[in-house]
Amino acid sequence: MEKRLENIIKILDDKKAENIEVIDLSDKDYITDKVVISTALNNKHSLSLVGHLKDELKPLGEEIVMTEEDEDWSIVDLGDIMIHIMTQSHREKYDLEDFLAHLEEAQEI
Repeated sequence: MEKRLENIIKILDDKKAENIEVIDLSDKDYITDKVVISTALNNKHSLSLVGHLKDELKPLGEEIVMTEEDEDWSIVDLGDIMIHIMTQSHREKYDLEDFLAHLEEAQEI
């Protein structure tokens, strides 16, 4: 799993994604074990990053379950790893990191 995450981070970093963060949810009751969130420089960059992930992960043996591509927020689902690529405005607006951080609090209730 760590090598796979390193590959994802390297691809995103090499293609100038910013503020790459990995959130470990493996001990939570969530749809995936790891979430990678990164910021795209602009709308076109977001779509380009998805294309690079598809092109570079498949030869490494990754199976892409689904992609949802949008200029402001794209998702690449690898099953146990979900990658979110967001423009800065969407990342601030939806604050996915904060939402995922509160999963633990919600499960304690």
